[in-house]
Amino acid sequence: QVQLVESGGGLVQAGGSLRLSCAVSGRTSSTYTMGWFRQAPGKEREFVAAINWSGTNTYYRDSVKGRFTISRDNAKNTVELQVNSLKPEDAAVYTCAARTSALVTSSPRNYNYWGQGTQVTVSS
Repeated sequence: QVQLVESGGGLVQAGGSLRLSCAVSGRTSSTYTMGWFRQAPGKEREFVAAINWSGTNTYYRDSVKGRFTISRDNAKNTVELQVNSLKPEDAAVYTCAARTSALVTSSPRNYNYWGQGTQVTVSS
């Protein structure tokens, strides 16, 4: 089993930044691909970013490219999402997910483990 715990969410003004963190515990050796997803009230969960085991391959949804950066530290078992230039439409619950496969994908159905999420609120 793998446990994921997110932190770092909060209330920020439009244009501001946050650093979201995901602590990974349990069978960390199986978490080849890590991803961040978000879900706003009344909307479906959507892919935000993903990163492979070595950190050499990252993948972002178009609307966050250039503003968000995903990274991981396997020695510390953490995955982070730096979110900059936040917009009101970025407001959502951000959830960390792990996939026991080396193939980076944006589909939530391909992820095996999920955290509880951290709320990001953006005021305009």
